[in-house]
Parts: sequence; structure tokens; C-alpha cells
Amino acid sequence: MTADDCGDLVELTAPARRIVSLVPSITEAIALTCPERLVGCTDWCIRPTDIEARAGHRVQRVRGTKNPDRAAIAALRPDLVIANREENRKYDVDLLRQDGIPVWVTSIDGAEQAVASLSRLFTEALRIADPEWLDQARSDWGAQPPQPVLTAVVPVWRDPWMCAGRTTYIADLMAHCGVRLVALPDDGTRYPHVDLEVLQGLDVDRVVLPDEPYHFTAADGSEAFPGHDVRLVDGQRLAWYGPSMVGARQALIDAVR
Repeated sequence: MTADDCGDLVELTAPARRIVSLVPSITEAIALTCPERLVGCTDWCIRPTDIEARAGHRVQRVRGTKNPDRAAIAALRPDLVIANREENRKYDVDLLRQDGIPVWVTSIDGAEQAVASLSRLFTEALRIADPEWLDQARSDWGAQPPQPVLTAVVPVWRDPWMCAGRTTYIADLMAHCGVRLVALPDDGTRYPHVDLEVLQGLDVDRVVLPDEPYHFTAADGSEAFPGHDVRLVDGQRLAWYGPSMVGARQALIDAVR
């Protein structure tokens, strides 16, 4: 018996060998480390593009992160379902557990926390050593942030405009790149809705536009911020934890500084 990131006990009498991942970035981590154990994942699990070839068998799609097909998950007879506190609903986690399916919930709000969480998942639940990519991510993100510190806002959606708040994983990664997210009007969420006029009036060094979840481009988003220094970045390097963290810090620094 061991505990997940939220402190909930997870009963594993043996290393998990039939895994369903409800978290796209963790699906990538499993598929690049022990792919033969992956039996199911969400429709949003797009990396790597050759999941089934790596696994050597069919990997069942179980709908989305917010509406998983619990019956399909149960039919896969998983030893472990992997979820995330922010990406997946507690409602679904509770129902899966009520059906006797062990669920390991990760809670990741920063780079160091991502490395520590994934290390525990591998060593305690899967009972394998940290993969090489995780050691590299630990080294990459352990470096001191560059100076001077810049200020920024990071919209993640438009119409309505939503932005990463200062307690998010995105904010922590930006801080590691020497960029501090400015305070935004508080609407009680971690990704507040902000009127475009308010965003346009912010005194920031950078407006950072990722290409996911909204696909901002030079022609779709940048035009909304005349007079600002707008930087387009790879959204997976900014928001995914796992193998995508390798090399991401330097790539983000090069893009935003």
C-alpha cells in the first residue's frame, strides 16, 4: 500500500503492468519508458505518435480527460489508472475507485514537483528506476533562472480570453525562465477570464502566446496586442510535464527573452 500525490492510499500488491493513463503528458512518459504496460489512454493523448507500435499491442482509447468511458476502462482490467488533480474530475476518480480500480492521482504545479511526482510514480507504483529523460529534466530545471526578471502575461484561450494565473504550472515554468507573471483580476480560478481591454492595458515586458490549448499564431492572437512584445511559444514545452520537459527550459528562454 502506498499513497499518491494527494495522500490517498493506492493498493498495489505488485508493480502495475496494465496501465490506463488519463493524462496526455503522462501517457507520453509511459510510452517512452515502459510502453508495453500501457493498455488505454484518452483521445487527447497524441504523443508519441506511434504509441501502439511502441506498446506492441492495441492501446484502447477511452474518450477524454473530462469524460472518460469508465465502462471501457473497467473492461481493460487495469492494475492502475493514472489521473491528475487538475486535468481529471474527482467524480470520475471516485467512481473508478468504487468499482475497485486503483487510481493514482498526480498533483503537479511546478517543475520540481513534476520531477518528484513522476519519480514516485515510476519507483513506487511501477517499481522501475527513473528513466534517463527524467534525470535530464531534473538537471535542466534545477538550473538558476536568468536575470533580469521580466514580466509577462500568458493567455491560453481567446473569446473569452483566459490567462494562466500565478499559481499554475505554466507560471512556475516561466519563473524558471526568469519571467514573472503579473497579477490579474481574480475571478476565483487558476486561469482567470480577463477582458481584452484589461490585457491590452497591462504594463508587461512580454505577451506570451502558446500554440495550445488555443492555437495562437502570428495571425491569430498577436494582432490583439499592438505595441506589445508578443512571443509565440510551443505549448507542449510550456504546459506538458514528462519527456517534453527535456530541452524545454532553454527553448522557452530562447523564445521569450
